[in-house]
Amino acid sequence: MHQNINPSIGCTVHECKYHAQTAEKCSLNEIKVVKHEENATTKECTDCGSFEKQN
Repeated sequence: MHQNINPSIGCTVHECKYHAQTAEKCSLNEIKVVKHEENATTKECTDCGSFEKQN
């Protein structure tokens, strides 16, 4: 379980190893947002590039 909670990054992805677990927040200092379309026009074209699956 991560002790760090970044109040500036909300997250509901409990499967991520960086999820704060005790709050709907991320434990990283910053995240990388990536796109998987050449021209991102909707939020569905973007993802959290910092996601790593929990063990």
